[in-house]
This record gives sequence, C-alpha cells and structure tokens, in this order.
Amino acid sequence: MKIGVLRESKTPPDKRVVLTPHQCVELLKQYPQTELVVQPSQMRKFSDREYSDLGISLQEDLSDCDVLFGVKEVLVDSLIEGKKYFFFSHTIKKQSHNRDLLRRVLALKITLIDYEVLTDSRGRRLVGFGRYAGIVGCYNAFLTLGRRTGLFDLKRVYNCDDRTEMEAELEKMQLSNIKIVTTGTGRVGKGVKELLDIVGVKQVSIHEFLNHTFKEAVYVQLETMDYFERSDHGPSFKPDFYDNPSEYRSDFMKFAQVADVFIAGHFHASDAPPLFTPEDAKSSKFKIRIVSDISCDINGPVASTIRPSSIENPIYGYHPESASEDDFDKESVISVVAIDNLPCELPKDASEGFGAELLENVFPHLLKSDDDGILERATLCDCGFLTMPFNYLNKFVKKS
Repeated sequence: MKIGVLRESKTPPDKRVVLTPHQCVELLKQYPQTELVVQPSQMRKFSDREYSDLGISLQEDLSDCDVLFGVKEVLVDSLIEGKKYFFFSHTIKKQSHNRDLLRRVLALKITLIDYEVLTDSRGRRLVGFGRYAGIVGCYNAFLTLGRRTGLFDLKRVYNCDDRTEMEAELEKMQLSNIKIVTTGTGRVGKGVKELLDIVGVKQVSIHEFLNHTFKEAVYVQLETMDYFERSDHGPSFKPDFYDNPSEYRSDFMKFAQVADVFIAGHFHASDAPPLFTPEDAKSSKFKIRIVSDISCDINGPVASTIRPSSIENPIYGYHPESASEDDFDKESVISVVAIDNLPCELPKDASEGFGAELLENVFPHLLKSDDDGILERATLCDCGFLTMPFNYLNKFVKKS
C-alpha cells in the first residue's frame, strides 16, 4: 500500500500535518511493506527538508497513492478519482458550505473516512485536535484577561515556536482572586483543565465556587447536567436530556452571577437550550466579563458569541445592552475570543499529538486488520456511495 500525506490547501493557511517527519519514519519502521510519500508544502510547520533529511520522499503528484491523508477538507478541484481519503470533511452535520465537496466525492467514486467519526466500540473518539483546542482556548482566556486589565501582556500563541515557549509566557501572569467556570469534560475540556492545572489555578467544587470567596484564583469544571435542569422541575438525567433536550432549561445563570471568566469547551446539540441568552447577559447580576468560546457556535448557546474571531484578531467585545459588537476593553462589555481553528495556533504540538493517535489507533486497522470495524464505522462513503449510517445525507447532497 502506498500512502500519501497531503499538504493543507485551505485559506487561511493551516500549518498542521497528519504525520511529522519522525512519525513518518516510525510508520515505515512498523510497517516496512508500506510506501509513504509527502506532498511538498511551503506553509507546513515542518519543512520539506526535515522530511527529506530523514529519507522521506517528497512527491507533488499523488495520483499513484492508494490512500491519502490530510487534516482539513481537500479542495474540490484537487480530489483524485477512485482514491481512499482520510480527512475532516465537516459534512456529517449537513454543513452547507461543504455540500459541493461531498457531491464531488460521490461523483468521483471516492472512499472517504472522516476522522470525526473514528470511534472505538464504546463510541469514544480515537483521533482529534480537541485537546489542543482546549489548551489554546484556555491560554487565550488569560491573554484576554491581561489585555483587558493591563496587568500583563502575553505573546500570541501563534508567535510561539511550540508549547514550551507558550507555557513560559504564562509565568508573566499576575492572577487575582478571579473565578473561572469551564464547561465540558471531553477532549477539549481536558485540554482546558490541563492548562489551568499547569498555571496553578485551584480547582474547587460547585458548592465552594457558588458560595465561598477565595484569596486566590479558582476554577470549577462543569458537566452537562451541572447546568441543565428539567423545565418541569422533575428529576434530571443525562440520558433523558440527550433524548429530550427541548424539555430542559439552562441553570447556568447561577454560575454567571459569581464567575469572572467563562471558558466554553462543551458539545452543544442544536436543539438543546442556550446556556445564557442576550436577556441573561443584560442582567445586573451577570458578572462574567471574559468568554473564551472554544466551541464557537455562532448565535448559539453562548449569547456573546455573535461571530467568529480570527487568529490575527482574536478578541472582540459584546455589549449586552445593545447585543452588538463593541470595544472589548470597556467595563460594561464582555470580552470574547471565539476562534474556530484554535489548534492551528500551535501547529507543531498539535500535529505531533494527532500523528501519535493515528499511529496508535488508526494505522493498525488500515495496514493490518480492521476486525473491530473502526474504519468501517467511520466510512462516510464507499466508492462513491453513502454508507448506511450516513444515508441521511442523501437529501442534503441532492438539495439545490
């Protein structure tokens, strides 16, 4: 089998890659019967020279490869007929901006395996960039705090060479007795917690967070049922919430009344109630003044997230009274960071983490045996036909 590593071609440029030079060497060591080539790139965090110095072949035309690996969506005009691809397609939620991509994949009889649905037998995701989204999203909350208060000034993550340099920046911080609330306990949430613990922010219980004052910075990490309750005041259970989200309402306001910073790292279903609304944000009791929305659902569960921000311009302000954008450093304004491609800020470490997961959790099933059905479950379409679990996308594809 010949494997090709694609260069990322979307705009804005993405410096990540699925396998670092040393990971390519490791793959060939583990599977010596495999061929591997890398498409040249001027943007990638790892240079072409770093690959070639380790004996990895560079090849522009990948049409002789059997399987092609990329990170983000492949440009429609670059797709090669009849090939097997691995990448984040961003189509399984019927994202309209990628409708033409899925149509082209089907027309070219391509087999597409989507990283987003690569799971084990218990439904746990096997690969992803969520951890680094959480780490960078947490860092950006501190970046915003420093700029809003003027107490310290952190270097932007994308200006750091790697995570080591980023963490060194955090030593500049001067934290008062602020309270930080963060949602989500998955990959993103774990990344947020990882950095909070490194910084030395103290984790406290929900009861302590809501009822006590502290002389130091503290945080609480919330699971789904910590901030949702049944509208009829009946017993609240996670399975029931997932089955009947419209029958629940948010109880997040009790945290918003005591928290200074909110780091949103949760998954939010489209029919679930919002965490806080524009009306909630107008309340004199609403205390949060910094929101780092890692989930970045526009006009969704976090009312202050009215647009995505960018790596170049990460912070904007949300004025609760007008529900519109304003200067981020005004006292009455909520400072918002809502970058939808956070791992791109730390491309070296994010690529290393992703490649390690591929080597451990994906390549054995591709190059040995997929007895567990891991690749089968994640196959969006096979030789140009949607597989049974994704048949619901037929209407999406045909929609004009």
